[in-house]
Amino acid sequence: MMITLSQRLKRKTDTEGTTSRASIRDRLLVKEAQEMSQLLPSCCSVDYTNENDLSRFILAVKPTEGYWEGGTFKFEICVTDEYNMVPPVVKCLTKLWHPNITESGEVCLSLLRRHSVDGMGWSPIRRLNDVVWGLNALFTDLLNFEDPLNVEAADMYRHSKEEFKIKVMEYVATYAKD
Repeated sequence: MMITLSQRLKRKTDTEGTTSRASIRDRLLVKEAQEMSQLLPSCCSVDYTNENDLSRFILAVKPTEGYWEGGTFKFEICVTDEYNMVPPVVKCLTKLWHPNITESGEVCLSLLRRHSVDGMGWSPIRRLNDVVWGLNALFTDLLNFEDPLNVEAADMYRHSKEEFKIKVMEYVATYAKD
């Protein structure tokens, strides 16, 4: 028998018997997980490491175009108890050559910032679906060479797009193949 997300939440609150900030977060997560499953980009998939814990999951992005096409890039997404007042914590688990993601997995995406200069940072009206679409867009539309986190990758792109492309392809072949 398949247990729905709502049933998981009810079971969890029944066993805990408390109404806390975490349970508000958990109610939001149930709703957002259902929304995410319906609106997930076709090149993305979500895997919950523990089916009873919707606050931690792995997002896999498989770009179908651009420099990173053919690779699979995994992001660990952790939703803290302070959600939705603070953004989830995101780390890229796949080593890649990218101007907005460091080789150690830090991600530069304005909607993941509590306060951003461009006004596009996190706010309580944002949802996990926004995070998923934003991470997916880092491989296409939101790719930003002008405000890089990995300055070396951005400089390489500016000086030699061909050298950049070759290094990206080497990283994809070495680290991002399933």
